[in-house]
Amino acid sequence: MIRATKVLGQHRWTHAAADTVVLDFDDRHRRRMAMAGTRGLEFLLDLESAVALRGGDALVLEDGRLIEVVAAAEPLLEIRGADPMHLVRVAWHLGNRHLPTQIMAKGLRIRRDHVIEAMVQGLGARVIKIEAPFDPEGGAYASGHAQDQGHHHPGGHGHHRADHHHHHGEQCDHDQHDHAHAHDRK
Repeated sequence: MIRATKVLGQHRWTHAAADTVVLDFDDRHRRRMAMAGTRGLEFLLDLESAVALRGGDALVLEDGRLIEVVAAAEPLLEIRGADPMHLVRVAWHLGNRHLPTQIMAKGLRIRRDHVIEAMVQGLGARVIKIEAPFDPEGGAYASGHAQDQGHHHPGGHGHHRADHHHHHGEQCDHDQHDHAHAHDRK
């Protein structure tokens, strides 16, 4: 099976793609995985380390052909605040729970979660249920693609649930939220 061994960052490629893969957020953060394009091209994603792929990236096959990455629509919550400071306060609460969050010009997007939905509504935010591609921030530990320009989330940086020490405020109740990180689930 032909392998995809490199990633070209968002729109940093000009050749026509041989095929397209439509992937949700979880499937866009892999190191090794068998894939099939929308036109039937089967290949093995085989990268040196897990890379957080974004819509618009291209996977480079061993023979030089490109596979375009498209972010799949997912069930999301779009969160709107009364003003920018209100939205920053809500964002702090999401970050305190280590939730992958996409920052938009006038709001925040997270995956649907009824507990978090109730929390942000309790903080006075407006919540809109939508279906859209999810492209959250890479976080403070994200860096350039190991394979090329772009973005990368190092899978082996020692940041795991067992050794994850941090301080939450007195209001933090770990039983109310999922304390897992996206890379812990792979």
